[in-house]
Amino acid sequence: MTHAVVELIAQYGLLLVFINVLVEQAGAPLPAVPTLVVAGALSAAGRLPLAAVVLVALLACLIADLAWYWAGRRYGAAVMRTLCRISLSPDSCVKQSELRFQRWRGQILLIAKFVPGLSTIAPPLVGAMRLSAPVFVLMDGLGSLLWIGLVVGLGYAFAYQIDRVLLLLASAGTVAVECIVAALLAYVLVKWWQRRRLLLSLRLARITVDELHELVEQGRMPVVVDVRSPASRLVDARVIPGALMVDLRAIDRELEQVSIDQDVVIYCSCPNEVSAAKAAKGLMLLGYRRVRPLLGGLDAWADAGYAIEQLILPEELVLDQPPIASGHLH
Repeated sequence: MTHAVVELIAQYGLLLVFINVLVEQAGAPLPAVPTLVVAGALSAAGRLPLAAVVLVALLACLIADLAWYWAGRRYGAAVMRTLCRISLSPDSCVKQSELRFQRWRGQILLIAKFVPGLSTIAPPLVGAMRLSAPVFVLMDGLGSLLWIGLVVGLGYAFAYQIDRVLLLLASAGTVAVECIVAALLAYVLVKWWQRRRLLLSLRLARITVDELHELVEQGRMPVVVDVRSPASRLVDARVIPGALMVDLRAIDRELEQVSIDQDVVIYCSCPNEVSAAKAAKGLMLLGYRRVRPLLGGLDAWADAGYAIEQLILPEELVLDQPPIASGHLH
């Protein structure tokens, strides 16, 4: 039984490596690290060619990442919203990637594979932010090669120990497979419950875009606050006219001149208005009485056909576009 399992892995190892890495990089919750570690161990035993394992894994990474890159470059914010919507960690998936991008820029691709969740988010993010294709291929290829080399190298270096694990798994038969599947399902359920708990904790009365528009038409102009990150505004430069650009982490300081009795409407572009709801909760704790997230966020406002302005972005945030003026709307 054990011999047959090992032979099967050895025979179809390269195909399994390619499919597993491709599927994981495409965004499916199917970790490729165990497959790469086992492939490295089999390479040490002479059952798989080491160079071929690395090249096949690298090819799978580049295919999946290039597909996400071009999707991000063409569809921009829509792709990022879709990824965040299907993520088990609402908003934080894109938010953390944006923060890292602001620090690392295109070099984020060198570390993306080592950070859970960032591997799928980074390619469309840098594509939406107009990183040039040659730079993307270079950075993504180097980052993928570092990740593959480390994981496969661990399998190669600890081949004896991994061989013992394979023997144990083979002797356990279907029990081992069932345990692995159960662990994967448990992980998904835990992440789903965390997402559910977060959304329940952020249940607040929302203001609709029609209600906001009516306030504006009546001359009761509320303070409209955009809490998206600078990277989000680079991907999607649309803003509601008159909105204040505020750093979510410093919203209490940036709104300290606003009366606590003033109507405040906060919007973002994330599913379930997570960032806007977090900001509203924080302001309520500070004593603000009339603060509400905008239901549907920026997209709902634009879809309703209400006025939109375009933010002219700071030159230092643009990757490969011509320099433009900064700090004003048109």
